[in-house]
Amino acid sequence: MAREGIPFVAVGLILTVACWYVSSYVAAAQIGTGLFAVLSLFMAFFFRDPRRTPPEGEHLVLSAADGRVVAIDTVEHDEHLEGAATRISTFLSPLDVHVNRTPLAGVVDFVRWHKGRFHAAFVAAASTENEQSIIGIRQGSTLVVVKQIVGVVARRIVCYLRAGDTIGRGEKFGLIRFGSRVDLIVPADTRMQVRVGDRVRAGETVIGVIGDV
Repeated sequence: MAREGIPFVAVGLILTVACWYVSSYVAAAQIGTGLFAVLSLFMAFFFRDPRRTPPEGEHLVLSAADGRVVAIDTVEHDEHLEGAATRISTFLSPLDVHVNRTPLAGVVDFVRWHKGRFHAAFVAAASTENEQSIIGIRQGSTLVVVKQIVGVVARRIVCYLRAGDTIGRGEKFGLIRFGSRVDLIVPADTRMQVRVGDRVRAGETVIGVIGDV
């Protein structure tokens, strides 16, 4: 389980035990016991952190999030890549794993924070208007950008990375709670390996191939 989930599970368990104790005197507290027990189980499920094994290949760009690909868009000029790019948007429902993983090995070029709105994470406007972290990862001459984007319910972004960090492919770098969107922006000549509607897994699913193989 991701460490960010420990306080949520702990509070749920404390409330479960408290209601169970009170139920000896107040029968209605049995309802609270059941509700808080279910809540604790959901929190443990939501913050689960399964082991992932990245595939081999230096030119591979992996998914940064679990979820469903909701859009693959051509960007004529991305301000971070300073040129044409492709944006792949993944929507995470509350049932998906929310631990984010690095799409490729390299050096963190920058980490920026953008204050914004709270559109539903599955709508297109969320990519540009919602509050988000913007992370640039450089591998040689290639720059890839990952955006952790909040939604209506998900309003808390956790990012462990700092500019200058050296990272491996498929490493955990943060999470968003409790339902969100992650955009991956890659050079326009990246050969896509996924389509809209595909289910992807952070650190394992190949999103695209960059450069010569």
